[in-house]
Amino acid sequence: MTYREHQRKRAVSTRDALFKDTGAGLFSGKQRDFVLKDPSLNLWAGIRDDAKHYFSKNRIAWWKGTASDPTGHLLSSQVACVNHLYFARQRKDIATALLKQIEPTIQEALPVDTGFVEFEFIGSRQYLKERTFTRGANCTSVDAAMLGITSARQLILFLIEWKYTEFYKPVDLYIPRRANAYDPLIVSTDGPFIEGITPQSLYYEPFYQMMRQTLLGWQFEQHRELECQRCVNVHVIPKENKELKETVTSPGLQGRSIHDAWRRILKSPDKYISGDPSDFLRNARDLPDTRTWLAYLKARYW
Repeated sequence: MTYREHQRKRAVSTRDALFKDTGAGLFSGKQRDFVLKDPSLNLWAGIRDDAKHYFSKNRIAWWKGTASDPTGHLLSSQVACVNHLYFARQRKDIATALLKQIEPTIQEALPVDTGFVEFEFIGSRQYLKERTFTRGANCTSVDAAMLGITSARQLILFLIEWKYTEFYKPVDLYIPRRANAYDPLIVSTDGPFIEGITPQSLYYEPFYQMMRQTLLGWQFEQHRELECQRCVNVHVIPKENKELKETVTSPGLQGRSIHDAWRRILKSPDKYISGDPSDFLRNARDLPDTRTWLAYLKARYW
């Protein structure tokens, strides 16, 4: 049984008790037992109304959702990211604890905009010369962004990509329109990739997305987005999802895992960090008023 199959079975078995919803919601025009009839229930009750208002106010697109509601699909990684991180938006202590787990030298979390976590972050302008500039749709974004300052007073912008049950087949996505936008940045002498990298090897998912987010982080550094001096890409993937983590889809890349393969082609491998969701939130367990939130995440995801 794959990790996706296991999580789908788990979602259905806990659906009625955890969500008070009988499922059979619509997805791709069909009723599915792993899709809620009331999609708003896909968000934890402690953040539900605020998260929906935040997405609506900032005109952020929900994956497969509507203007007012997320998808009812219980395996949505976007929903998983929001359920894990939205509670930290107005909790500096939690945000700081999360960043310390990634980078121990962090002294405190700082606001990104209206909170300590921003979702579907694209920055202040279009750095990658893509056709659109919309949060959550049709341009390069990261699931979440957080800002921290180290004990040495260095500002670090953390770009967080959240995965859940995804896995990918070796499909070549290299086309002229994409090549015209990204190839010059990939081979740039002051760019993030090692000399001699073959651009075509980066057009296989998940590396295609990782490439664009790495380029975005590099551009954020170059243009001091949010006054950051350093940008770190963080890949949060459940450790049990071996179908994703251990499948190097690109014939031009080599490594024991996607993380290993990616670090091999970066000039600064320390700017790419991977981790498991429950490990990422480990430091929050000793903070006040987090038990209900963490119990929900454990029951649903961990």
